[in-house]
Amino acid sequence: MRTFAASALFCLLALMHADGASAQSLSCGGTLSGVGDSKFSVVQKCGEPMSKEFVCVPRPQVAWVLSPYPGGPAQQVVTQQCVPMEDWVYHRGQGNFLGIVRFYNGAVESVRDGEKMR
Repeated sequence: MRTFAASALFCLLALMHADGASAQSLSCGGTLSGVGDSKFSVVQKCGEPMSKEFVCVPRPQVAWVLSPYPGGPAQQVVTQQCVPMEDWVYHRGQGNFLGIVRFYNGAVESVRDGEKMR
């Protein structure tokens, strides 16, 4: 029963901390950059971003803790871990939203809209 409760808690935490980013792509000069593209590919299609920022994204991680009692069951524990990612910001033109491309392990994890440029 405890394993089920811990698994349910893990799923709930994962949903609460999901990034809310949609499966969007960034349009650059008639080509699209999207999830799975490498940094090199994005630069080739869209050029250099107006800014780059390293971010720490908290993500739930499951760990097992051994019982201090001989023969006792191991306990499943959900912890928050910092997952290093990089956000690149692209200016899409006056009156448009900024494009924010998030990279994880050198590949696009998500693309989302930022502030609207006036």
